[in-house]
Amino acid sequence: MPLTDADVTAELAPAGLRFVERDRAAVRLPPQAANLAASCRYEDGRIDAPPHEVVNLDDPNMTHKINAGWSRLAAESGLWNEGREFLLEVDYSDTSHEPDLAWVCVQLLHEWDVAGSGAAALATHVPEFTALSIDERVLMRTTLWGNGTVSSLVIPSPATVSIIRNYADTMTRSSYYPPNIQQAARTWLYQA
Repeated sequence: MPLTDADVTAELAPAGLRFVERDRAAVRLPPQAANLAASCRYEDGRIDAPPHEVVNLDDPNMTHKINAGWSRLAAESGLWNEGREFLLEVDYSDTSHEPDLAWVCVQLLHEWDVAGSGAAALATHVPEFTALSIDERVLMRTTLWGNGTVSSLVIPSPATVSIIRNYADTMTRSSYYPPNIQQAARTWLYQA
């Protein structure tokens, strides 16, 4: 059975993220395309965390360091608004075989721990998640790299980035995506 908003609310609470609402904007960057943030190039404006914020999985202070790097980069890039709200990608599906990705609006509370909460929406063992500013000017990804490190990166103005736009275009024609997802990608492409 797919997750409900109440399930997502409960799942995000330990991370210090207050669920505001499931985003139902008519035009929004498709989460599937947003997940390509780590594939974007520096020429696209990609901003990586500095080397001292790239954390090894075996670091005893891993969660603290990931939280600090994520918070700094999010604040400097403008991820959240004045109310500390932003969009977070969540999978509403109960199976990894058929993801039901959606953006949810969340508020970062004063006491939070995105890296150490164990919230399934943020991955379980190692935090890995995608966030988007409500105005879509900032795309942020915290990811596990192949070399066993975790760090965050920012893509300013993701609507102008060719790798993201090209993937969204592919989504409009791919039978992998149901018609409603194809149409959402098409709408975003033509109105972004």
